[in-house]
Amino acid sequence: MPSFIKEQVTSVTHWNDTLFSFTTSRDPSFRFKNGHFIMMGLELEGRPLMRAYSIASANYEDELEFFSIKVQDGPLTSQLQKIVVGDEILLSKKPTGTLLQENLLPGRNLYLLSTGTGLAPFMSIIKDPEIYEQYEHIVLVHGVRYASELAYQTTIEQELPNNEFFGYEVRNKLIYYPSVTREKHTNNGRITELMLSEKLNRDIGLPSFSVEHDRFMLCGSTAMLKDCGKILDNLGFKEARHGDQGHYVIERAFVG
Repeated sequence: MPSFIKEQVTSVTHWNDTLFSFTTSRDPSFRFKNGHFIMMGLELEGRPLMRAYSIASANYEDELEFFSIKVQDGPLTSQLQKIVVGDEILLSKKPTGTLLQENLLPGRNLYLLSTGTGLAPFMSIIKDPEIYEQYEHIVLVHGVRYASELAYQTTIEQELPNNEFFGYEVRNKLIYYPSVTREKHTNNGRITELMLSEKLNRDIGLPSFSVEHDRFMLCGSTAMLKDCGKILDNLGFKEARHGDQGHYVIERAFVG
């Protein structure tokens, strides 16, 4: 399969009954930008079965990481969730995507709005030292149904702030805001509700959204992307399209 790179699974983490992540080896020649996605999958019955997956690891890391849902009757994920260390996965050679800093106009605060596995590209982005040079605050919002779905919390809250190279920037600029909708938690509510009521702004101590100062990246469910995009449009924000920079970007390639 010359159009694909074959890599080996190096670790697997099952977060709960519906979510898992895994790392793979990385061909030294494979290059991508933080925020990119790639076609990834398995060879089943002699044919490649591929789906779009954001890369959760940073572009300087030696391994690649992916974050996935478990769909019991899903053509790919029903098999992918069974992988173990040493198994082989397929990757396309051309990473792509819209969740790139270069697509946004300069701003003061960057909001990363995600639901479910839409967190994946933002894990890559918040590991990027360069993103902290561009903004005063980076606000990572992760909306889930249950607290058990808040993957990567330890990485976000403990590992990154103690990173020897950019931990200082993380401690001073990264604001992590997990929100749960179906059980009691420190933060409750859908992202749309948190935006419209400005509860998000109040909780993190930042002013109301401003076209002049705030920029957004969105990744998650189709409904969330549509509703959040509409909220931003109504506030006067413009989506980056057709190579033109904008106030916000949406990853439309898949449902996270």
